Amino acid sequence: MHVGVATRGAWLSAGVLAAAAAAWVVLLARESAMDDQMAMGAELERAGMWLLAWATMMAAMMLPSTTPLVALYGKRSGHAAEGTLLVAGYLTVWTVVGAAAYGLDRIVPDPGTGATAAVLIVAGLYQLTPVKDACLRHCRSPVDFLLTHWHGGKVGAFRIGAEHGAYCVGCCWALMAVLIIAGSMGLVWVVAIALTVAAEKLLPRGAALGRLGGIGLLAAGVVVAV
Repeated sequence: MHVGVATRGAWLSAGVLAAAAAAWVVLLARESAMDDQMAMGAELERAGMWLLAWATMMAAMMLPSTTPLVALYGKRSGHAAEGTLLVAGYLTVWTVVGAAAYGLDRIVPDPGTGATAAVLIVAGLYQLTPVKDACLRHCRSPVDFLLTHWHGGKVGAFRIGAEHGAYCVGCCWALMAVLIIAGSMGLVWVVAIALTVAAEKLLPRGAALGRLGGIGLLAAGVVVAV
């Protein structure tokens, strides 16, 4: 039975990483095609394509750092399908955030120096706040998170994923604002922020790296402003 529990967690983790890898392949293959389709379509069609691109991007960027939580959940839960619902809850939260991100992208379609400097400075400051630290602690401690946010059953699995996603949004929203405004959702910025998020959540000194990144963002914002 112990082997089965461990195997279930490993298979769930492998599935999450496979989904993330597939999302990266889609991003690499369809980046320019999605840009062309969004430029030519009607407003509703553009919004749908934008959200599809966003959801794919979030799967690629954010799923790898959720593998410790998914693996641990798989060991505690009796059904592998519930692990899938946990991931679905997590991605649903980020997809909802994508609607707000689309609005931001439409409001500032071609950000100038002022907007770029402002978002870099705001993101840098947020990286140094207690709120950021509190959200990051939840993201970095899957054992503590499941102990304090456990819900049984299929609905409970989805709820766990959604609650984890909410803390993840609290941890990473400023970096996503940088991606949209300063990086224009370019692939280089996607990779850079994905690596930053993974380092913050998975490395032993991730919290310190996050603060160091905040100082770097502040400095970049000041340089752009000047």
